[in-house]
Amino acid sequence: MSARTDTTTLSWLAAALAASSIAHAQDHSHHDHDAMQRAAPAPAASAGDAEPVTPVPELTDADREAAFPELAAGMEHVPGENAFVLVDQFEFRDADAGTNLAWKGEAWFGSDLNRLWLRSAGERVDGVTEGAELEVLYGRSVAAWWDIVAGIKHDFKPGASRNWAAIGIEGLLPGRFEASVMAYVAESGHFAASIEVQYDLLITNRLILQPIVGLSHFSKSDPARGVASGLQGIDAGLRLRYEFSRQFAPYVGVTYTRALGNTADLLAADGEGRSETMAVAGIRAWF
Repeated sequence: MSARTDTTTLSWLAAALAASSIAHAQDHSHHDHDAMQRAAPAPAASAGDAEPVTPVPELTDADREAAFPELAAGMEHVPGENAFVLVDQFEFRDADAGTNLAWKGEAWFGSDLNRLWLRSAGERVDGVTEGAELEVLYGRSVAAWWDIVAGIKHDFKPGASRNWAAIGIEGLLPGRFEASVMAYVAESGHFAASIEVQYDLLITNRLILQPIVGLSHFSKSDPARGVASGLQGIDAGLRLRYEFSRQFAPYVGVTYTRALGNTADLLAADGEGRSETMAVAGIRAWF
């Protein structure tokens, strides 16, 4: 065999080997790509295209009733007796006539249907009791958050002591405003009525602002008590308390009283002012 023939043969063999290597590499790459495709997870569907597994159901009346249960006729009430004492106001007032000590509180004993109520309010000026009253009432729950109360009220001062028959209703208005409406009847045709509304505004969990407004009316003049017939006046207060615990809270605030109508004229005739603004400081506690 000649040298040229050997060279040609070697060239052919080298070309064949190169072609075989390329084909093997391509086939191996193809198999690896198929394996990667089989091992790779399927692409996830976008959040916008996917349907929720469990859609949120529409809110029903039954759901609302379960979330906000109300007392209703025929519903079972919590058994047992309980008691509650609230010193709503025990405060010193910086009045025109000097420093006053005033109080207002209530207590009840009974169940969530029937209760015995005790209420007291009064004021002392320079160590002398200027006004004091006590109410003893029976309360009956008539609706969720509403009670009808009836009983007697005794005025110790001002003037001669006097007894009143009392009836009223108290509870929570929409928006959680606490309201009390009372009517009183005494001997000799004396009739009186009062309304009071207050609200607890939570600035924080412990810092609470309490506005309160009250109105009173008398059917007959009673000069010994400093009132005249008609709308007696308005009594408003704004107290800011801090609850160190839920049962004890000191507070500061301001009160404003304004005599109206015939009562304002009666006070003016006695040389007294028609209105008065006082700074107050006190404590609120319950047991």
